[in-house]
Amino acid sequence: MTNSSESQVVLFQPSERIDSQTGIDLNQKISQITPSANQLWVIDLAKVNFMDSSGLVPLVNGLKAARQHGCRLVLCNVQAPVRLVLELTQLDSVFEIYNSYEDAVLTADNDETFLSATR
Repeated sequence: MTNSSESQVVLFQPSERIDSQTGIDLNQKISQITPSANQLWVIDLAKVNFMDSSGLVPLVNGLKAARQHGCRLVLCNVQAPVRLVLELTQLDSVFEIYNSYEDAVLTADNDETFLSATR
């Protein structure tokens, strides 16, 4: 898993699986971020081909933490098996999901509500 922070975008890139063990790792990575109100947290799931119900915990915890600090958390590049888990749990309607990292960042840059809340 890698994460990077550039110009107020914090990128998480878990790989292969998000299950109980890797979920703990993702949770720790998210909790290590020093949030500021103008950050966009992007979880890029391009390399994740499996997620079980325990993998939902860090995603939901991350969303909660982001919202509490005035940040925005979005998902992108969601693969079919992961999308299925999100749909079955109806979390696909809770998370902002984008087709690509670029779409997520461009949408945030053009979102007047987000921009005004972060200035």
